[in-house]
Amino acid sequence: MAPKVLVSDKLSETAVQIFRDRGIDVTFDPSIGKDKEKLAQIIGDYDGLAIRSATKVTAKLLDNAPRLKVVGRAGIGVDNVDIPAASKKGVIVMNTPFGNSVTTAEHAIALMMAVARQIPEANASTHAGKWEKSRFMGSEVTAKTLGVIGAGNIGAIVCDRALGLRMKVIAYDPFLSEERATKLGVTKVELDELLARADFITLHVPLTDKTRNILSAEAIAKTRPGVRIINCARGGLVDETALAAALKSGHVAGAGFDVFEVEPATDSPLFGLPNVVVTPHLGASTTEAQENVALQVAEQMSDYLLTGAVQNALNMPSVTAEEAAVMAPWVKLAAHLGSFAGQLTEDPIRAVNILYDGAVAEMNLDALNCAVIAGIMKASNPDVNMVSAPVVARERGVKISTTTQGKSGVFDAYIKLTVVTEDRERSIAGTVFSDGKPRFIQIKGITIDAEVGQHMLYTTNEDVPGIIGTLGQTMGENGVNIANFTLGRSSRGAEAIALLYLDAQPPADVLAKLKATGLFRQVRPLEFDMA
Repeated sequence: MAPKVLVSDKLSETAVQIFRDRGIDVTFDPSIGKDKEKLAQIIGDYDGLAIRSATKVTAKLLDNAPRLKVVGRAGIGVDNVDIPAASKKGVIVMNTPFGNSVTTAEHAIALMMAVARQIPEANASTHAGKWEKSRFMGSEVTAKTLGVIGAGNIGAIVCDRALGLRMKVIAYDPFLSEERATKLGVTKVELDELLARADFITLHVPLTDKTRNILSAEAIAKTRPGVRIINCARGGLVDETALAAALKSGHVAGAGFDVFEVEPATDSPLFGLPNVVVTPHLGASTTEAQENVALQVAEQMSDYLLTGAVQNALNMPSVTAEEAAVMAPWVKLAAHLGSFAGQLTEDPIRAVNILYDGAVAEMNLDALNCAVIAGIMKASNPDVNMVSAPVVARERGVKISTTTQGKSGVFDAYIKLTVVTEDRERSIAGTVFSDGKPRFIQIKGITIDAEVGQHMLYTTNEDVPGIIGTLGQTMGENGVNIANFTLGRSSRGAEAIALLYLDAQPPADVLAKLKATGLFRQVRPLEFDMA
């Protein structure tokens, strides 16, 4: 059955057609995003939800969406999506961070020029029939210092455009390396230095607890007199009341704002000030940008629903379509290893250690880690998936560590999982054979070669004669067919294990008969998801 996607906000017809062309059953209803009740009534029928900013994806809405796998936001901001709630539900949240980057950067430059030359005020005056040439004395940007707060994707484009205007550019960004700064042609500085040196300041960072009011009253007081401040990023980065006071006092010469702490902004301390240029969140509002982000989100959602490729997800490691194809058997193996450990571990898990050996160590380990953790957590919570499992693990205080190493044994690659509880460690290793099928190759340090099946039986015992016969006879007498039988032991007369691949899981009374023989320390039925 084809995946079903609901487009609940305005998206271009070309983007909607992408879903259709890819074989996805798409419903285009751009008005429903504003109708919370109706959206909640129908969302349960869909695997994907494509939105802009009107649709609010809340925890309550997600409770009504048992089938939902992915939410795609055409644009950068995801303030209208409850990402923690989506993660707990196992729903991937994607955005399109690059589709409107140029447009937003250009708007920042446009606001800077408009503020520097007082264009809106001069325009209004001239339309009014006045000719106030001497009133609107502007300021050149050439040779001035632009301070860029946040040199990520959009900030980097602003830096490039400013350098083209022959400005001196300094940047504050904790994640900006000296090498990257050199490549951009900017000087990396600390925030206080930027405030003290910049003639113009432009912000290009997300709104987080660390960046909220990054330009506070205290920070604004540190700026050089006559500075001009531009914000096309997020409302809340600048203390609007403090900025208004600084504009009125003349310490700040002008400001250009496209975003506000409360939107839609019908009132702000900045409104009505003659040295302020304001626009209604137009950073991404160009025909090209709107088309780009719509096309991107349609392609991304289609790729995920059809091939498992993950791009620009905010709560899941990205996996390209090429990676997804190559990694598919390894992801399945990782899930099986986690499932084995999870089904056998009854005590609270304190730590999970994952070793990647050989070729698999070069793959997307974040995605493989998610598969391992999901396998473990499914034993106690069947609704967990690769998105929600890391959240569940963190909530339970499970420490996850990853180690990689070059090829060290007879296999070109393998994964070894060790689960640590208060009293013990349990380990299992596996590989993928040339036929693409996962195999268990080691349990508790005992070498084996076991094909993975949906129904399996795991036993441990002392290495004594009669184990094979007892298992075979008991299964046979009760009509349980053995598809594959694997044995292993640590040494002669020491601990031994058996792993049986069965056509059906034996009933409880059959397991009881095995335990009653006194030959087995453990008799554990196991189930694996082979889908």
